[in-house]
Amino acid sequence: MFANLLALCILQGMNRRDLTNRQWERLQPLLPSQKPPVGRPAEDHRRILNGILWVLRTGAPWRDLPERYGPWQTVASRFYRWRNAGIWDAIFADIQERDDVLGRIDWSIHFVDGTIVRAHQHAAGAKKGTL
Repeated sequence: MFANLLALCILQGMNRRDLTNRQWERLQPLLPSQKPPVGRPAEDHRRILNGILWVLRTGAPWRDLPERYGPWQTVASRFYRWRNAGIWDAIFADIQERDDVLGRIDWSIHFVDGTIVRAHQHAAGAKKGTL
């Protein structure tokens, strides 16, 4: 699912840098409030999101996150909290719905990855001699 978000960002013009102002304007309303009802305001969502996308794009561990994105613990924590809260699913659904309405999605093109291909019976742990 996170790969889907990254793929959408790349397809919609995200380069090897941070989010553009246009991309940020599209994503900002889909994120939780910057200032929660109680407690202190959260770290800048844009900086955190750029850090999350950097990790997803590079495949680097959280601890290798460049300092410009803030403390790696904060970025990782936000990533996991948003995952558990369903924020990523909501963002993906919204972007997909909007792009579908605009005719940017070609539903005739599909692909299959190895996660749904059945393994041979011997690879699946079947008992020997059950053919």
